Amino acid sequence: MKLMDSHVGGASRSCSVLVLLLLLHRSLIATALGQQSDGALTVLENTGGGVGGEEEEEVTVDDDDADVEVLQPTEQWQTLAPGQAVPAGSHVRLNLQTGKREVRLGEEQLKYWTQEHRELEKSAAPINPDELKKAMKKIKEDLKSQDPVASKFRPLEELKKDMAELDLLVETDVQIMRRLLDQFNSSSTTTEQRLNILQELEYLVHQVDNAQTLCSMGGLSLILEGLNSSDVRLQENSAFVLGSAVSSNPVVQVQAVEGGALQTLLATLATTQPLNVKKKVLFAMACLLRHFPYAQRHFLSNGGLQILSELFRADVGGILQTRIVTMLYDMISEKELISQAGLDHVQNPSHEERLRQYSEVSLQDELMEKGWCSLVPQLLQSTEHDYREKALRALLAMASVCLDQYRSDGSLLGSLHSLRLQYSELIQSEMILGEETSYFTEMMELIDTLQVKGELAPGLE
Repeated sequence: MKLMDSHVGGASRSCSVLVLLLLLHRSLIATALGQQSDGALTVLENTGGGVGGEEEEEVTVDDDDADVEVLQPTEQWQTLAPGQAVPAGSHVRLNLQTGKREVRLGEEQLKYWTQEHRELEKSAAPINPDELKKAMKKIKEDLKSQDPVASKFRPLEELKKDMAELDLLVETDVQIMRRLLDQFNSSSTTTEQRLNILQELEYLVHQVDNAQTLCSMGGLSLILEGLNSSDVRLQENSAFVLGSAVSSNPVVQVQAVEGGALQTLLATLATTQPLNVKKKVLFAMACLLRHFPYAQRHFLSNGGLQILSELFRADVGGILQTRIVTMLYDMISEKELISQAGLDHVQNPSHEERLRQYSEVSLQDELMEKGWCSLVPQLLQSTEHDYREKALRALLAMASVCLDQYRSDGSLLGSLHSLRLQYSELIQSEMILGEETSYFTEMMELIDTLQVKGELAPGLE
């Protein structure tokens, strides 16, 4: 029993000694802190005690001492260097393991720190667009003033001034055409140069205004002179320019007809010419006659169908035949379309005038009289599907005046029967192979329509 008391007494004495040492250590630290801060800091002991062998203190800054370095605390513990102070309300602790002071936000500051930032973000005013533009403009100006590359380039106004002094002005289309016509009309210009000039003009006259300007400059007469040239290359290129200029351009169409272009084209077709020249002349004629009943009437009165029929019979390969049949089909179709439009829409003076002009063009009657009811079926003998298609469409368009001749034309009936069998086999073959049959099906429909329309089907079955 005495032994136990002895042990208890020893333990009590040990605890007392430990407490005494801690108090002494704390007193020494407080004294050291007081000496370093020279009274600038007030240290308040935290009654809550430390955690893990650490003690917390609340430190305030004396506002009279302006030279003290103040450390701004955060939510994390930071080491406080000797001589540094912290704002009021901050938590300071002494880390007993390292012997250094540490600081962070106080409990109240830490509690509302996140909430305050959130409220500040919510209450922030929206960006003003005008202010943003001004800021961006200022940034660009600053960058420009700081960009060393910009100083290497000259302002645009200075460049324009220098170009004007050097007389390097860009030519307009009108100026280009005037220069080209002057060169074309010059006696010193070679044939090769004239060919190049015609190629450039053909590119320019695709624009409606340029084509009209070319005519006002007298360029149309030069093109017609090129058609009458002895050089077939000049004839071909001149016809190409003429066709491009009159295409979908009524103003130029009228000037071309009044300038004698139609007679020149027909005369060229009536004479012996290479195939390339005749192709380009047919192109120019088709563009001149399209949607222009006044020119179509002059075409018929000047023996145009007779000249084309001779050209059709002389063609062996079918190239010119196809172009001729296509041109005739277009003229027939556009007259029918303009007549149908007059039945469906409210008529106006302009439309009435077009109907009157088309009524003076007796194209279908002329086709029957000139033997085209038997000429067009000859194109069905071609091996080209495209040529056959053009012929079938033209035969359907001419059916109103040619039905009687169709019924008595054994060659036509035989061709239709043979083509029907051929396209039926082609359709079946492509169906087996899983290929597209729409084109051959369309050809079959054209044949069937012609047979039904002309009551030709019974004799072919």
